[in-house]
Amino acid sequence: MRRIRSIIGLVPVAALLASAVVAATGPSPAGAASPDLVVSQVYGGGGNSGAPFNADFIEVFNGGDTPRSLGGLSVQYASATGTGNLGASGLVALPAVDLPPGGSLLVGMTPGATGAPLPTPDATGTIAMAAAAGKVALVTGTTPLPCNGGSTPCGPDDLARIVDLVGYGTANFFETAPAPTLSNTTAAQRTAAARCADTDNNSIDFVAVAPAPHNSASPAEPCDGPPVNTPPSVSPNPFPIQHTAGTTAGYPVVATDDVAVTDVTVDGALPAASRSTPARPGPRARSR
Repeated sequence: MRRIRSIIGLVPVAALLASAVVAATGPSPAGAASPDLVVSQVYGGGGNSGAPFNADFIEVFNGGDTPRSLGGLSVQYASATGTGNLGASGLVALPAVDLPPGGSLLVGMTPGATGAPLPTPDATGTIAMAAAAGKVALVTGTTPLPCNGGSTPCGPDDLARIVDLVGYGTANFFETAPAPTLSNTTAAQRTAAARCADTDNNSIDFVAVAPAPHNSASPAEPCDGPPVNTPPSVSPNPFPIQHTAGTTAGYPVVATDDVAVTDVTVDGALPAASRSTPARPGPRARSR
């Protein structure tokens, strides 16, 4: 069940209790929503000073085991605490394509002057997203939601249309608790575990990291398959090795993420008479 919280300020106790009853007994977004489609990344600092990319974007991911049609869905945006409703503040209808298991779809916004271009977006919009805080919803239907979860609470029918919701920073509408505050150089990115098993808690499911947009041409990363397109983690790299000249020693190199170390590169000069032997794969630890 999606635990969506709406902060509507100070209200009389009786009214607050009545609201709580409605929230508890009304339909939840999970009741009419997909168990696999999620918003996997949100970036609102595109084109700003120091931004790595020149445009804002929203990314959708299919964490299920079957293709999902995106026809008839939309992404809708509202400011963190303003009075504008979701959709009225920005809406992009998604293309009628089948998103494969582990596939991503990229919705890019209007480019700015700073940063590299996004990978080719699968859909484009003109939403001017805030860099630090805001609200993004994946919604059934392409008509704007008549609510924002804050000054205009979302009723049961509105909540039933929300497939997934991400409130970040100071947002007053979110799942359980908001995702971290972002910046021109960070995006709210869903963790690998949360892409495949949404906990309905934005503060747990998302981390603030450098934006890494994926479009439909990016390699799929199905939840029930081996990890794809993930840089391996290798030890002892990136830790420098210091060794006393004139003595001998061996340093095993072990990689994770289902890859074996086949070569070792030394940054610097090796002393005379030194050599390396082919690395043998150590224990493999699957990660995403």
